[in-house]
Parts: sequence; structure tokens; C-alpha cells
Amino acid sequence: MLARDLMTREVVTVNRETTVKEVVRLLLEHKISGLPVVDKENRVIGIVSEGDLIYQDKKLHTPAFLEILGGIIYLENPNRLGQDLIKMTAVKVGDLMTAKVYTVREEAQLEEIATIMVEKKVNRIPVVDGAGRLAGIISRQDLVRAML
Repeated sequence: MLARDLMTREVVTVNRETTVKEVVRLLLEHKISGLPVVDKENRVIGIVSEGDLIYQDKKLHTPAFLEILGGIIYLENPNRLGQDLIKMTAVKVGDLMTAKVYTVREEAQLEEIATIMVEKKVNRIPVVDGAGRLAGIISRQDLVRAML
């Protein structure tokens, strides 16, 4: 079975400028758990999910450090604090979305899709056409449905 046989073709999408409030409304209205973020050419540039939204309510973790002779030695990457703050206070999708997105082509086999979902721990994979534009999306539920 190929991605084109499994995918949902009518995909609800957002762009970088969409508000977080609008994302929440779309997820609830369409009873879905994530949305591709696309640019003006309909190319996938990110994904925003319930997990990203929940991130905004998490406890802020400050990096551990040691103070020695008046200097500070970080035991964890201090840049992560800045990234966490941006994501936790995001108002627009561009600040909240996950930019690393795994996509497949329409010709991808079911096994390839399942492997990506399991190994990369993702719940949905956008399907792109030959020009890299969004053609559909495949969720875990689509794979389970294919088992029938």
C-alpha cells in the first residue's frame, strides 16, 4: 500500500503567522491532534501539535550550573532555556512549531511510513508531491485503519 492510498487529501493547515489560539480552535473543531505549517507555495515548513501546545504549560527548567571562583560553569546547554522561553510564551505558530518535519512522497510504501513513525516517534507524516508541496497527511490512525 502506498502513501497516496492511505493519506487524507483535504488537510487543514496553518502558516507561521497563525495565532496559537486559532490552532487550538482548529484542532478542536476538526478533532485532530496536529497541523502542518506551510509557506506560501504550500511547502511544509513545520508541524504544530497538541504536544507543542501542552509545552506552554510545562514547568520552566533552568540549566544546572556550578559557580567556581566567581565564574559559572553550565552543566547543561544554557541556550535551551532561551528556546524553552520562546516556545512557552509563543503567540504565533512560527515560535511554537516543530521545524524538523519528516515527510514522505506519495509513492512511499506503508512499511517506510510505519518505520518513520516508530523510529522518529511522530504521530503524523505530511505527504508531499514531486515539487515538495503538501499533497496529504498520514496519521497513526490511518495506518491502523489500513490493517483492516
